[in-house]
Amino acid sequence: MARHGGFPGMGMGNMQQLQRQMQKLQQQMADTQEQLEARSYEATSGGGMVTATVSGKKQLVSLTVKPEAVDPEDVEMLQDMIVAAVNEALRQADEATEKEMGKLTGGLNVPGLF
Repeated sequence: MARHGGFPGMGMGNMQQLQRQMQKLQQQMADTQEQLEARSYEATSGGGMVTATVSGKKQLVSLTVKPEAVDPEDVEMLQDMIVAAVNEALRQADEATEKEMGKLTGGLNVPGLF
């Protein structure tokens, strides 16, 4: 006789338990994502001349440039320091997200999950 639906060896009780575990994991992931988005990440470049702060939503929220970093003869260096500080702050945000979500997924890398 053929089986209909489900996975072999999984009774309805096991399926319901698995569904509850998945719902719990989804809630934990949503809570963790919310906590990560509430954080901010700060990075500096140029020996502290430029400081960038990004939110957990990966938006630039603050950029501080010390006056002595402003050299009209070398605007390119200032631009490079800004880019470096912003990119480092964004990298920190990504790293924190991967680390925290990895705790929930056990290192399982599911594309588009976070």
